[in-house]
Amino acid sequence: MGKLSVDQYVVGPVQTNCYFVINKETGELLIVDPGASATKLAEKIEQGNLTPKGILLTHGHFDHAGAARELAEQFGISIYAHEAEKEVLEDSEKNASWMLGKRETFSGDIFLKDEQELDLAGFHIRVLHTPGHTVGGCCYYFSYENAVFVGDTLFASSVGRTDLPTGSMSDLIRAIKEKLMPLPDNTLVYTGHGEVTSIEEERMYNPYL
Repeated sequence: MGKLSVDQYVVGPVQTNCYFVINKETGELLIVDPGASATKLAEKIEQGNLTPKGILLTHGHFDHAGAARELAEQFGISIYAHEAEKEVLEDSEKNASWMLGKRETFSGDIFLKDEQELDLAGFHIRVLHTPGHTVGGCCYYFSYENAVFVGDTLFASSVGRTDLPTGSMSDLIRAIKEKLMPLPDNTLVYTGHGEVTSIEEERMYNPYL
């Protein structure tokens, strides 16, 4: 894994995986999908003496984006999301916050394109647009570290639900096959819920593929 270290925190009412992607050499940090528990996550950042450099949203649902703005403001960092996800973040129907009996809207700062490449926190990252769970869902591929953060696109032996606004099962399966399955077998897949898996495991055993 080289300089990459990953800490996983399960947050919020639907047990969402928030990941701290840490550069072990510098202490720089990227936060993936901080869906809730901003205070707790901020405490972990301070305790680890980490330096946040950005927030990466795989998609705009409340359970992945809910604490992003509070953390962004506290640490003076930007929120990244795919450009097609702006409409999901900003619409309480599409971001599913109504499921909690709330009507919340969220926002991003920097909107990304498919196959855009980023250099953040000392990591080189490729953005993979994977619509299907939501219209602007994306994955963040750390090619030099053999890791991909997929949100609710892909799970261990399963895939994301597609029955919420802007979802499409056909789009999702196509995106997984075209964007994720070509990645190297040993790529670790950090999912939005549940356990970490690998591209090889999913290629061999995922019944949807």
